[in-house]
Amino acid sequence: MIKFFLMVNKQGQTRLSKYYEHVDINKRALLETEVSKSCLSRSSEQCSFIEYKDFKLIYRQYAALFVVVGVNDTENEMAIYEFIHNFVEVLDGYFSRVSELDVSFFCTFFHGMWQKAHSGCDHQLVCTFRTTVS
Repeated sequence: MIKFFLMVNKQGQTRLSKYYEHVDINKRALLETEVSKSCLSRSSEQCSFIEYKDFKLIYRQYAALFVVVGVNDTENEMAIYEFIHNFVEVLDGYFSRVSELDVSFFCTFFHGMWQKAHSGCDHQLVCTFRTTVS
């Protein structure tokens, strides 16, 4: 089960976040800082799956943006990894290349697309996401 979704830039600033479990505002800032540091500190040769506290982090880097998804221990890491990639491919269909400025200016659009992607693929194969949203 997905616990949270983050889009973070290379400086560690959160550009977009969505939580599926209640987390206090003070703890969110700390969680986002720790999560972004743990993802940003890794080299490109290292695995994109990190065990962090009581959940797993799955992340992918696209230019200056990191897309990070926190999931519970029973979730399939490769499915989430491909889900992130499909989500960004769909966004690339709307914006020629998704950038940090796109996230900043079209924040509501990104939230809506993520919600549509997440709810549409909850119990389906990840590969159907592209045809569902397009």
